[in-house]
Amino acid sequence: MSTDSNFSASAQADSSHPAPVTPAAADTPPHNTADNQAHTSRPGPVHKPPPEGVYLRTIKSYVLRAGRMGTGQIKAFELYGPRFQVPFTPHRHFDPVAAFGRSAPLVLEIGFGMGDATAKIAHARPGDDFLCCEVHEPGVGALLKRCGEENIGNIRILRHDAVEVLEQMLPAAQADGSGALLDGVHIFFPDPWHKTKHNKRRLIQPALVAKLAARLKPGGYIHCATDWEPYAQQMLEVLSAEPLLANTSTDPALAGYAPKPDYRPLTKFENRGLKLGHGVWDLVFARRAVWPLSAASFPPSR
Repeated sequence: MSTDSNFSASAQADSSHPAPVTPAAADTPPHNTADNQAHTSRPGPVHKPPPEGVYLRTIKSYVLRAGRMGTGQIKAFELYGPRFQVPFTPHRHFDPVAAFGRSAPLVLEIGFGMGDATAKIAHARPGDDFLCCEVHEPGVGALLKRCGEENIGNIRILRHDAVEVLEQMLPAAQADGSGALLDGVHIFFPDPWHKTKHNKRRLIQPALVAKLAARLKPGGYIHCATDWEPYAQQMLEVLSAEPLLANTSTDPALAGYAPKPDYRPLTKFENRGLKLGHGVWDLVFARRAVWPLSAASFPPSR
């Protein structure tokens, strides 16, 4: 469930608003920007508006990869989007009961790729609800298709930048831990940005981890996984430095990493890598019960 193609790493993405992918738009070649500026009077292609609930905005936490949707994915937006998608509502908090029709533990997933592992986890944990953020249209369409065909009622998809969702739709907890909505956060296989000069684009950075930790209920958890060891080391360093979080790993032999939880399925790429001797690292950190005494209040930036 790599997030390379969607919402991956805290990259600075293109500030343009991508046109929605429709059967017509998918086959329309891109237009040269400079050419358009030189010939502003030339009429451009007419694009249909995106399906209701699809918000095409500037992406700040991930790089939006090019991708073309299949007819099944396009149809899934029309058939299942109204049921399984929720809109981005700036400055209005997400209402889990209204979205899911029940009160249950809420897990935020950031970047689900094509949604295979997400669907399996939702099936394995029917008592939990999953709010899944993704910006890659083919991935959203694929998970919508699975949700509709398999009747996965505990998934809702929010096609928007996760940082803005955190800041504007998910409230931070009070100093005593009350007021938060999240019981867990899943970030599986984000883009590792292998080159040293690109490490700053990685998603797991102190600022984002602070925002996530501040929005967890006491006892809530953050579960990250990666197959790139240098990124695993950075994740461990960043998560360990966040004062609101405590490492759940207690086995000294694991050096701070966690055993793979049973609910996280092996992806086909992960399974292939393991057969080749490649490593995979899971990290599970839990929200402390109260804000540490070393800090008197939550910084406004959280």
